[in-house]
Amino acid sequence: GFYFSSMVTVLTVYVFLYGRLYLVLSGLEKSILLDPRIQENIEPLQNVLASQSVFQLGLLLVLPMVMEVGLEKGFRTALGEFIIMQLQLASVFFTFQLGTKTHYYGRTILHGGAKYIPTGRGFVVYHAKFAENYRMYSRSHFVKGLELLILLVVYLAYGRSYRTSSSLYLFVTFSIWFMVASWLFAPFIFNPSCFEWQKTVDDWTDWRKWMGNRGGIGMSGEQSWEAWWRSEQAHLRKTSVRALILEILMSLRFLIYQYGIVYHLKIARHSTSILVLSLHN
Repeated sequence: GFYFSSMVTVLTVYVFLYGRLYLVLSGLEKSILLDPRIQENIEPLQNVLASQSVFQLGLLLVLPMVMEVGLEKGFRTALGEFIIMQLQLASVFFTFQLGTKTHYYGRTILHGGAKYIPTGRGFVVYHAKFAENYRMYSRSHFVKGLELLILLVVYLAYGRSYRTSSSLYLFVTFSIWFMVASWLFAPFIFNPSCFEWQKTVDDWTDWRKWMGNRGGIGMSGEQSWEAWWRSEQAHLRKTSVRALILEILMSLRFLIYQYGIVYHLKIARHSTSILVLSLHN
């Protein structure tokens, strides 16, 4: 239930953002916000969204922890621990961890093949190279984070012309921006000596070497980008037909904003045909 609820949380973000994108690309959101009856209620709506954004920041998830520590050690101690956790960027860490659980739990449900990644119990405070972080978190965090980032930028760009207040957009998408930033930058924020110049040079050299090596017999994912890519796609060659069909259906979500962008570029001569717009894509 814990892993399933984590997956549902992230899926809800996808559904919500793609729904908002559909509203702005179809023009429905514009017609709603420019309606005189809605204009009279914009300020109360912003007040409601402001209070809702507080809950989106995790207040409901924080309350159980505060209550538990408060009953054991006192509410002053609980409040102090909560403040210390925020200073230690615990929210960024657990948001990033949410993406890890969602990706691997969802992939295991679709394709099976759960595996254990040994981490050891040795001295853990060491600098991980950029290529190592990329191999570990590319498919689970970086790709998904960039997808959500593009959706947020497109939603902002096509809704800016008629949106009367930027705070309305901020209240709706602030929590998603926070999740995108956590997924893209958390591995580097928590990586010791990540911003040291010599470490950066060494990481760049190692990255170029890893990207330049061709995959072949006996080459591991740590030695070659091509070998790593093949290992990442191995589950698709061994999965069932049902899982492949579901993967294709989920990939069709990219057509939503491609269709909308081409439609707004007005290069299809005002045609709303999916075939015509797909040819322009």
